[in-house]
Amino acid sequence: MKKNFVILFLILSAFFAFRLLTSNENQSGAPPYGLSEEDVPKFGSFEWARDWVRPDVPAKVAIQAGHYKNDELPDELERLRDNDGSAGGGKHEWEVNLAISREIKTILDENGIEVEILPATVPPRYWADVFIAIHADGSEDTSKRGFKIAKPWRDFSGKADRLISYLRNEYETETGFSWDDNITRNMRGYYAFSWWRFEHAIHPMTTAIIFETGFLTNYYDRQIIVNRPDIAAQAIARGVIRYLESEGLVTSD
Repeated sequence: MKKNFVILFLILSAFFAFRLLTSNENQSGAPPYGLSEEDVPKFGSFEWARDWVRPDVPAKVAIQAGHYKNDELPDELERLRDNDGSAGGGKHEWEVNLAISREIKTILDENGIEVEILPATVPPRYWADVFIAIHADGSEDTSKRGFKIAKPWRDFSGKADRLISYLRNEYETETGFSWDDNITRNMRGYYAFSWWRFEHAIHPMTTAIIFETGFLTNYYDRQIIVNRPDIAAQAIARGVIRYLESEGLVTSD
């Protein structure tokens, strides 16, 4: 009897330890998926994408406001409809993400760049020169702060690292936020990147990143991402413009 009790205690301890670990990870504004790089198929297995050539069109940018209109997600993503992300300072995450996204669009519009704001649902095989999923992080530890940017497990465009470099430099300079090295599996396995798994996901040749703009659960980060979304947006827009310039898609003029 005593032996059975010990075994049961160990099983329950392991279970609750696992739940604690996963709940901490899921505090990130990016919905959890549990994928790893090994789950991503080889690019060559998709014949329709093998010979893809960028269309001869002006630069196109997509800004996804994370968690916005989650309730409208398609059936294949039904389990994400109740994932509202983080919250803090009287704000739901989608509200913060949408405010920053709209500010980014305004700035890029003024620079003659075509911009589309997307809700949680991504159109099937969506292509753009740049796709940025805007999110706000969260943690039970309210002292945690900072921002981070991640690319998909496999970046078939080969350009995401350069985009991240421009964005990181501009965001650090403009906001004064520190870089958070805790790039989670949830970020790299973001559903919008999973074009081989979901119909509603980006085209594999879209240069895509997910941007955790700060911790909504931190008082100091909220001073920017909630109270001054224009500051966060200005930095992100400048990073996008610098990247598009490097691609020869826009000019400094």
